[in-house]
Amino acid sequence: MTDNAKQNAVIYCRVSSAKQVREGHGLNSQETRCREYARHKGYDIAQVFQDEGVSGGLIDRPGIKALLAFLKQNRNQAYVVIIDDISRLARGLEAHIQLRTAISGAGGKLESPSIEFGEDSDSQLVENLLASVSQHQRQKNGEQVKNRMRARVLNGYWTSYPAVGYRYEKVPGHGKMLVRNEPIATIVQTALEGFASGRFETQSEVKQYLDSQEAFPKGRDGRVHYQRVYNLLNQILYTGYIDLPGWGIHFQPGKHEPLISFETWQQIQERLKGKAKAPARKDLNQDFPLRGFVTCASCNEAMTSCWSTGRNKRYAYYLCQTRECAEYGKSVRKEKIEEEFENLLRDLRPSQNLFYMALDMFRDLWNDRLSKRKQEASFIGQEAQKVERSIAKLLDRIVETDSPSIIVTYENRIRELENRKAELNEKIRTCGTVLPDFDETFRTAFSFLSNPHKLWASDRLEYKRTVLRLAFSDRLHYCRKEGFRTAQYALPFALLEGLGQGNYELVGLVGLEPTTKGL
Repeated sequence: MTDNAKQNAVIYCRVSSAKQVREGHGLNSQETRCREYARHKGYDIAQVFQDEGVSGGLIDRPGIKALLAFLKQNRNQAYVVIIDDISRLARGLEAHIQLRTAISGAGGKLESPSIEFGEDSDSQLVENLLASVSQHQRQKNGEQVKNRMRARVLNGYWTSYPAVGYRYEKVPGHGKMLVRNEPIATIVQTALEGFASGRFETQSEVKQYLDSQEAFPKGRDGRVHYQRVYNLLNQILYTGYIDLPGWGIHFQPGKHEPLISFETWQQIQERLKGKAKAPARKDLNQDFPLRGFVTCASCNEAMTSCWSTGRNKRYAYYLCQTRECAEYGKSVRKEKIEEEFENLLRDLRPSQNLFYMALDMFRDLWNDRLSKRKQEASFIGQEAQKVERSIAKLLDRIVETDSPSIIVTYENRIRELENRKAELNEKIRTCGTVLPDFDETFRTAFSFLSNPHKLWASDRLEYKRTVLRLAFSDRLHYCRKEGFRTAQYALPFALLEGLGQGNYELVGLVGLEPTTKGL
């Protein structure tokens, strides 16, 4: 056959995963086989069309679109479309028929080294049977993959894309499993524990912290998006548990190392539902650390702040901007209000005798807690067994009922109980560990309690905002003429204040020695 008599042809190749490429069953292998077939038939290959990482059950593919557009543009010429195998065109009967019809309608003729496409009834029967078999294989493969993944999850191994802070690593005896991806893991851990404890009052402040960490992955704009912050705060995987309700898996203990405790995660969920007492604002800066925390005594709305330009210098003010308020637009010099606040902080500093007395009381309570840990573990274990029995009963009821609404009710209740069981199991594990030394655990906390003004004197805005959250239980009300109204101190400072006034009953007496009770 001469070159002038050669038949025009194009090649279409498809792979659904990168794994096929790595194992040598990729696009190049298909193209090589199709070119060999074309040489044997004497065809002249005009172009090759490819789809990579596209399921055979889909019709809308970039490669197929380009192929059909090419055939339509060259409808005056007869083109043969060569595929390596029927499954490369489609892995579903409906998709196969639609693509077969589209190629024929665009002027193409389908051929393959693996099957002969004919127009007679017998050939079409074989073709449709092969397409159905290909569809069955695709569906069966999907079922098998899902079943194997579910079984591995039940064994405690995560099988999807790793959450931020983790990466996959081959571990002897475990295969590929999640491990900490440092330094990102520590950054995530700090963000989660900071939000749970109140160090970061809002999601905005968590975002600001993550934005400031060079190692933490950012978006294309170089920032951390709020959706990522929300996902971090709600990711149960960080507790060491796996929760996949769609697969019927609830709080399955994982083999990977947790970044936070289950209790910390619960605190995060509770705080997500609450309101901030010192919220983050986009306009917060080092110049006005009290902004958003100090409210106007007349209207209880947060006071704002501003700079005013005079003839020779600029002046800083706090003021109320609520139009309905009697104090609207009336300003207070920044130096005045912040000096009064610092005096308030200095008054929080307890006397040395009072501080050491409180320290001894806390140490006694801590030692008492240590002595009761074994008894507590036994009690929690009994409660966990009760929860387990309740779950088993609900599962039996699900099997016995045919009502969809009742099944949903039972499933929701089971999920709540699984949550409770995970919480109890973690407490049991915690009771079995040795608690750190009292002085080591509370050194930083008591240092802050002894002198909160010292942390406020720092140049970092983050530290100043931390003081506001830790020292006060609510925002401070400020009157322009009278100054700060009575402040609501956080529990530790309220306790110290009560001790100073002789209200010793504020401290629980359980576990304290008789001599301590008489203080």
